[in-house]
Amino acid sequence: MTAPTMRKELTNRVQFCHLPGDKFKTITINIYIHQDLSHELASRTALLPAVMERGTKRFPDTLSLRREMENLYGAEISTDIGKKGERHIIAISLELVRPDFFPQEALLHKGVDLLRNILCEPLVENGGFRDEYVKQEKKQLSREIRGLINDKLSYSLERCIQEMCRGERYQVFKYGNLDSLEQIDARGLYSYCQGLLQNNPIDVYMVGPGNISGSGSLMEELLDFPRNEKAQEITPADVYVDKNRDIQFKEEIIPVHQANLVLGYRTNVDYSHALYYPLLFFNGILGGFPHSKLFQNVREKSSLAYFVFSRLERHKGIMMAVAGIDYSRYQEALEIMKEQVEEIARGNITSTEMENTRRGLMHQLRVKEDSPSQLISFYLDAHVGGRNHSFEEVMEKILQVSREEVAEVAQKVKLDTVYLLRGKKGE
Repeated sequence: MTAPTMRKELTNRVQFCHLPGDKFKTITINIYIHQDLSHELASRTALLPAVMERGTKRFPDTLSLRREMENLYGAEISTDIGKKGERHIIAISLELVRPDFFPQEALLHKGVDLLRNILCEPLVENGGFRDEYVKQEKKQLSREIRGLINDKLSYSLERCIQEMCRGERYQVFKYGNLDSLEQIDARGLYSYCQGLLQNNPIDVYMVGPGNISGSGSLMEELLDFPRNEKAQEITPADVYVDKNRDIQFKEEIIPVHQANLVLGYRTNVDYSHALYYPLLFFNGILGGFPHSKLFQNVREKSSLAYFVFSRLERHKGIMMAVAGIDYSRYQEALEIMKEQVEEIARGNITSTEMENTRRGLMHQLRVKEDSPSQLISFYLDAHVGGRNHSFEEVMEKILQVSREEVAEVAQKVKLDTVYLLRGKKGE
């Protein structure tokens, strides 16, 4: 099984981790820049990677950047933005062919140098990013924000989170909001970028052959950009939230053919909690697999849902149970969904449910080793969550989980918010 061969803190406090991946024909390097989620900064954080990807001093436009990647035998650069708990994370990724296929080309050195160009040597004009690029990417991000409503499932999940976590950082949408986006200009965004690189936590993960020598020294050489001596810490997620309120019910009416029902639960268990692995079982038994109680009792037996599942946010300690339903059967679906959580809390879990869930979790874990991106995500989650377990340790934990522990963690789970997205009656 895969385990980190090297973790190293570079001289500028960038954290580097090399993960062996001898079976892959490529090397994948991901750079992560961490920021606290906030209403004021979310749009800047979301906009920044798209602008950085547009051009650098050496490669000022998409065409020249693409030509350089072709020179690296079809290397690929991509950027992304995501949330892990109450962290807002910028990702810059490079995938290139393994250097041992072309030992004369110094591919790894050239690839990391290209990453450095994107990260540290952006195209700057008049003290800011190129204004044209910023305006174009603002329009694209605006379309992403406005377009959320076109994906009714994602919209329902996001709206439930916003209502459930009102006043908490996790309420913030990963793309920010239109009002903040409108205020961003090229100079301000460049200044914000410089501040992130100087002050915020940065992680670099590499998946490649375990026999690559000097990878840490290479990162030290090429990623040695100036940073403050003490890069700021990210504020931990506020997991244990007690709002001292009854279950809140929120309903939204828009033109839809099918209602979406979302139940937002506080699990009171995060990634570092002693009951985290029983929580994985709880989610799996409730709605994580085809054998789950939600699927069997809401969809199959009662024919109440077009789809139904549950999903954990492991770093924030919340869980969403989601069903696509006919609005006329809303109350019936709601009650049966709530009953399944209560059944698990009472210990009404069959041996078959336990073993099917155990096999399902083990399969999900093994699949991660077949993808460089999922492999990196596994160790990034562990780093963010403060639980640096190897694959072997996680498998051992999964094998040890008992029915009693699953019932125990289910008793901690509390329904916080019920959100319903529906059309008008008669539609």
